[in-house]
Amino acid sequence: MSTKNSHGRTLDLLGEAIVGGRYAVGGPVPAEPVLCEQLGVSRTVVREAVKSLVAKGLVVTGPKVGTRVLPQDRWNWFDPDVITWQASCGLTHEFVRDLHDLRRAVEPAAARLAAERCTPRHIDEMEQAYAGMKDAIENGGDYVTFDLRFHHAIFNAADNRMLVQMKKVLHALLRTSFEISTSKANGPALSLPLHRAVLDALVARDGPAAEAAVAYLIDSAREDIDEVLGSRRRLPRLSRPPPHLKAPPAAAAARRRADGVH
Repeated sequence: MSTKNSHGRTLDLLGEAIVGGRYAVGGPVPAEPVLCEQLGVSRTVVREAVKSLVAKGLVVTGPKVGTRVLPQDRWNWFDPDVITWQASCGLTHEFVRDLHDLRRAVEPAAARLAAERCTPRHIDEMEQAYAGMKDAIENGGDYVTFDLRFHHAIFNAADNRMLVQMKKVLHALLRTSFEISTSKANGPALSLPLHRAVLDALVARDGPAAEAAVAYLIDSAREDIDEVLGSRRRLPRLSRPPPHLKAPPAAAAARRRADGVH
């Protein structure tokens, strides 16, 4: 295993341990020799990983206090690694609410910019993503991945480096939201026209219409999320592949006929 891979793996293991609560806030992270033995890596690798954790706001180090976990409000929640570690440990209801509030503030503005700046390539990306969503509804398949591509394309089309980075932060929420909506009866079918409205506004380069359409789409998704949060049901685990839609009975029957199965 290369030094870079050793560093990345060690960083992920320590990051997930902190975010997952294995090392308590205010408490110590094990000393270097202990971590070296536990993780099977050198002191250099451990030190570099700890430096990365300090940069992400998860820990503080000092000659007399060692390495200690900082409160969550000190963590850099805009760091994709921190988001990934939280997603790996399991999304909390509070975390999802925070991300949804952020999405509601950011994505409509990104859509307005996208209407002004999108290129034919961006529109083609969204059209392909929309077609994939439609096909999954009509014939069964991976709806969630195409839904993610659609929304990522909006951020890309905004042509703003900071907004492009924001999609990495919001990815966990988008994936969670889409899985929740997909699990509801007719959820994807009801959501598809809302996506078409966003795409039509972008094709027309109508910024206010695109902004309003995305806001409406997000608010509709918020109702699904609030229902799950209110019920305290378990949130989807993002370490697993997204679920696939089942083909409607008529489509499944037609496919069997085409394959010569009766």
